[in-house]
Amino acid sequence: MTADLECEPFVDAVAVGDFLQIRPRRVLELARQGVIPAYPLGTGSRRAWRFRRSEVATALRSSSVNYPRQSPAPRQETS
Repeated sequence: MTADLECEPFVDAVAVGDFLQIRPRRVLELARQGVIPAYPLGTGSRRAWRFRRSEVATALRSSSVNYPRQSPAPRQETS
C-alpha cells in the first residue's frame, strides 16, 4: 500500500455518488455486488459502507470492472 492511500480519507456513498454522478443507493448496490471496492463497517444488514475515491476510479478504469454501459437515448428525427 502506498503512502497516498494511507492518508486518503474514506468517504460515504453520497460522496462517491456525486463523484460518479449516480445515486447513493446505486453506489451501495454496486458495493454489495462487488462491482466497486468498498469497506463494510459493522455486521448484520445495516452496515455502513465506506469508499476510497482513488480505488473506485482505478476499478472503473481497469478491466476488472465489466459493467455494461447504458445505451444512448434514441435519436429524435428532425423534419
